Amino acid sequence: MNVYTTDKIRNVVLLGHGGCGKTSLAEAMAYLAGITSRMGTVADGNTISDYDKEETKRQFSIHTSLIPIPWGDVKVNILDTPGYFDFVGEVEEAVSVADAAIIVVSGKAGIETGTKRAWEICEKYKLPRMFFVTDMDIDNASFRQVVEDLQALYGKKIAPFHLPIRENGQFVGYVNVVQQKAKRWNDKGTVDKFDVPDYSLDNLGICRDALLEAVAETSEEFMDRYFNGDEFSEDEIRQALRVNVLDGSIVPVLMGSNIQARGMYTLMADIVKYFPSPDKRECAGINTVSNEVFQANYDFSKPKSAYIFKTIVDPYIGKYSLIKVNSGVLKTDDTLYNYHRECEEKIGRLYVLRGNKTEEVPELHAGDIGALAKLTKSLTTDSLSTKNNPIAYIRANISKPYVSMRYKAKNKGDEDKISQAIQKLLMEDLTLNHVNDSENRQTLLYGMGDQHLEIVQSMLLDKYKVDIELKRPKVAFRETLRKKSDVEYKYKKQSGGHGQYGHVKMTFEPSGDLDSPYVFDQCVVGGAVPKNFFPAVEKGIVEAVKSGPLAAYPVIGVKAVLYDGSYHPVDSSEMAFKVAAAQAFKKGFLEANPVLLEPIATLKVVVPDEYTGDVMGDLNKRRGRVMNMTAENGYQEITADIPYLELYGYNTQLRSMTSGSGNFSYEFARYEQAPDDVAAREIEERASKLVDIEE
Repeated sequence: MNVYTTDKIRNVVLLGHGGCGKTSLAEAMAYLAGITSRMGTVADGNTISDYDKEETKRQFSIHTSLIPIPWGDVKVNILDTPGYFDFVGEVEEAVSVADAAIIVVSGKAGIETGTKRAWEICEKYKLPRMFFVTDMDIDNASFRQVVEDLQALYGKKIAPFHLPIRENGQFVGYVNVVQQKAKRWNDKGTVDKFDVPDYSLDNLGICRDALLEAVAETSEEFMDRYFNGDEFSEDEIRQALRVNVLDGSIVPVLMGSNIQARGMYTLMADIVKYFPSPDKRECAGINTVSNEVFQANYDFSKPKSAYIFKTIVDPYIGKYSLIKVNSGVLKTDDTLYNYHRECEEKIGRLYVLRGNKTEEVPELHAGDIGALAKLTKSLTTDSLSTKNNPIAYIRANISKPYVSMRYKAKNKGDEDKISQAIQKLLMEDLTLNHVNDSENRQTLLYGMGDQHLEIVQSMLLDKYKVDIELKRPKVAFRETLRKKSDVEYKYKKQSGGHGQYGHVKMTFEPSGDLDSPYVFDQCVVGGAVPKNFFPAVEKGIVEAVKSGPLAAYPVIGVKAVLYDGSYHPVDSSEMAFKVAAAQAFKKGFLEANPVLLEPIATLKVVVPDEYTGDVMGDLNKRRGRVMNMTAENGYQEITADIPYLELYGYNTQLRSMTSGSGNFSYEFARYEQAPDDVAAREIEERASKLVDIEE
């Protein structure tokens, strides 16, 4: 591939709801640019961007794919992102290096939850954007309805550039709203100009008014002229569009058919015309030596620096770190410094990825996106720069996973292989987390949703040949007591020679501190138990609180006081007093009204206003207690206390209730006494654990 200078590069991310046509749009653009001789389809599993086995099997995008498309003397780096919410981390990585966005909307399905989320992402990252309405070859697709819905949501900045022309139910051409001219596709793949059909004039008037109103909103002068009835020239309209698409005050709406590759030519032309090259965008990091701001701004003349936005680890093609060059010009055999890992990385060769194909390039200019192979220590969100000018860029904000499943190997002996494979997946996917919960003897995988974890399970089998089973995670209950008990226990054993003798009298009561397992104290007088055995008594308590006598869960909040006992000058030993204390604890605990405590989470749910009632009703069913509600910009943030036991399956239920528009997060708050029915069920299920402990 040719080398492109900064002003000849456009970095564009495709966003939108799952199934709206992002991948097929990228395929049509690549076909029109001559990259492929035949257009692949998602159904056939032969598209450039959905090349992973899981993607072809499931027929939707799981990973972000990079497709550089040459268009004239410009290179358009298309970042094709997944639309399903389980893979939002891939979207966040892609958006962190994009300079503009195309929000794809199906003309048949209309505005969906993913459309609104895409808009919110563009707002957050201040990305210039345009809408592209697909499926215009389908008879019941309505471009006008999509435009009206977008205007209802986002106001007068929505500016339709085109209008579809249908004849006998067929998508045959379009009206250019700026030029007010109609164009029809011919057999050669080009267009023939013709007069705007009478039946399109009304819609043209509506779209033209919307476009001119959007242009008028851009300056007071234009607003005055608009109200005075003056006409804007085509050059004036285009100039206003160029300036205001860049700052997001005008959002063009284009349309076409992915399957027929119609509408892509004007889309590519408008990407080049209206979207910014990287040097029109700001980019700043921190010089870690001077602590001053380094204004990289994709300037090729400044010291070299780059940001790693994604890592690909494949057992067959190896490891690739996808980068965006933030300043300077990277060349083959450069050596760059990673401030975060305090190491130097030999670059070796430079690559450009197109789907899963790599192409070597001699250099990458500021603003370009490429790939580095086999970096030794560098990971996703790290910064690379020269050692003389070490730069750190702000790491992309990647969503935290809250859906967990415990897993275990289906085949014994695979544990090490599974651990290594998961480490590779963790390098690729920052929304995947692996937690070793030794207390409950389980290993947990955290992901963005059930489908995410199911795909991880499938990838482990397909790519790394290891099989795991996923199960509901265990909840970490606790045990404590509610009353005071006074017990004694005498441990006496004779077996020839020295025997064992330990005798303790102890009280057990609530300590009032549920953050600590126990508090130990002694008030022995007269040397009934010698001081040198006090540590052994405490060791007995330490052992006993690890697994309580109620349901074999750890014990918290107990105060143990040794106040009396006796000893034998020959047979008493540390072990004897340790056993006596442990058995006294068990006896005393069961006499002091023991209860089971369950962990409580503070849950935050953010949903559109219209779903508040449904969410509140569901929280009540899950034993949730709503503590606070805050309304902002059409959304409600609900804060509630909810038992961990009730969080299982909440992600699926919330998405179902809110059409995918709800988000949640939680963190541990405290322990509370479990209801009698929950406690009884848990104690019954754990009965076998108690038997094991006694044995």
